[in-house]
Amino acid sequence: MTRISKNISEAVTILKSNDVVAIPTETVYGLAGNIYSQKAIKKIFEVKQRPFFNPLIVHVHSMAQVDELVSEFPPEAKKLATTFWPGSLTLILPKKDTVPDIITAGKNSVAIRMPNHPTTLSLLKALNTPLAAPSANPFNRISPTTAQHVKEYFNNCIPLVLDGGPCKNGIESTIIGFENNTAVVYRFGAISIEDIEAVIGKVQIKTTSKTTPNAPGMLAKHYAPKTKTYLSNNLEDFIQSHPNKRIGVICFKNPLSNQHVAHTEVLSATGNLKEAAAKLYQTLHKLDTLNLDIIVAERLPDVGLGKSVNDRLERATK
Repeated sequence: MTRISKNISEAVTILKSNDVVAIPTETVYGLAGNIYSQKAIKKIFEVKQRPFFNPLIVHVHSMAQVDELVSEFPPEAKKLATTFWPGSLTLILPKKDTVPDIITAGKNSVAIRMPNHPTTLSLLKALNTPLAAPSANPFNRISPTTAQHVKEYFNNCIPLVLDGGPCKNGIESTIIGFENNTAVVYRFGAISIEDIEAVIGKVQIKTTSKTTPNAPGMLAKHYAPKTKTYLSNNLEDFIQSHPNKRIGVICFKNPLSNQHVAHTEVLSATGNLKEAAAKLYQTLHKLDTLNLDIIVAERLPDVGLGKSVNDRLERATK
């Protein structure tokens, strides 16, 4: 049976034995293994049922570790790292040959971030080995933001969930790569595009790939509940057009008063996009346990972290 524990030493022992551990970050919980252990990395893909063409993100605790992994660190990438690390930013950089191809899906670049969570930073320092850690959920399912979410997904499949409490940002990292010296956003995430552009200027957006993604989170269907989910600009019209259904509603800030709704959740009563992003996955997890026929979410304003929330909801509705 999978244990939930706060014991970092126990996690170190398991990871050094080429097994995997679920770890907390400020974004979502990750399923972690030593990047140099083929056994551990294969187990991550197997447990998640994740296709091998989908690359993994490598987690580090220092810039020195980045230098061990990359053959080049472009000035704009370094500027972003200096501004946002430790934090919810993943950079795709040219890799050294020592980075195993299974991590990068055979690509000549590697995705790296330095998480902003004291438990996982302590773990990384104790190991002094980078960890690959995609989100700790089965492929395409809702990302986990608590240790209990992970246990419910993978009980008996992994030995340990390292408990670091609820994830404060609650949505994955923003992923930035570079093509022809131009910054490209491959995944909307917990750092807004506006904040990125304030540091390095205008960026390109390429957040969808049908077959061989440059980064995690680019496939059309992702982050999905088991319950059929919709995204709507007009909740009242949607509810009217789906009579005799048990409907769960996710509102941005104003609760919906409708007798035909089985359950309503509000992401942020004050209209705070950061709070809404942080609550998104826990809200989807909750609604997915209520035996609803359908879930419908209200589209958020398409600015700041609203873009990231809308992106997750669009992929959940495919």
